[in-house]
Amino acid sequence: MEGIVARRVIPSDNSCLFNAVGYVMDHDKNKAPELRQVIAATVVSDLIKYSEAFLGKPNEEYCSWILDSEKWGGAIELSILADYYGREIAAYDIQTTRCDLYGQEKKYSERVMLIYDGLHYDALAMSPFDEAPEEFDQTIFPVRSDRTIGPVEGLALNLVKEQHRKRSFTDTARFTLRCGEAVEHAQATGHVNFQEYR
Repeated sequence: MEGIVARRVIPSDNSCLFNAVGYVMDHDKNKAPELRQVIAATVVSDLIKYSEAFLGKPNEEYCSWILDSEKWGGAIELSILADYYGREIAAYDIQTTRCDLYGQEKKYSERVMLIYDGLHYDALAMSPFDEAPEEFDQTIFPVRSDRTIGPVEGLALNLVKEQHRKRSFTDTARFTLRCGEAVEHAQATGHVNFQEYR
């Protein structure tokens, strides 16, 4: 497929990882409740693999936590979802321009792509042209014998590098919340949908 790699924006509702995965896997931006259930069921089914040491909290507590629509997902959840769908998930980090590849060790035959800005996940798709309707998006790519997905991989990395040059990321290790009410709000609610002050 010829075209461009497009960033498909997912709502900032604390479930962006799940809905971004839903979009690239199923063209559905409302998969969070279902995918949270998948993750909880996977975790509770293997108490040895998903131990407190691995999860950072007791298994039962983690399962309740991940089912809460206000809680975020990350590497653990992406790994589980790669296995659930039987596809690699490439997660591009704008700040570092690094790509973390989940499910790689399983040598799945297909790959999908996400982009992460430090606080938020969006979906990446191959689109025939700029501003093309999402119904024309290709989000699942065959993995070649050299373990790449061909030219689309380079296009995705170019988009990530462009976003990096524009500083379209939040450096969560160095950013500062300047408003005391915002800090208090974040501590009380867990809400962190703020913009970086530069």
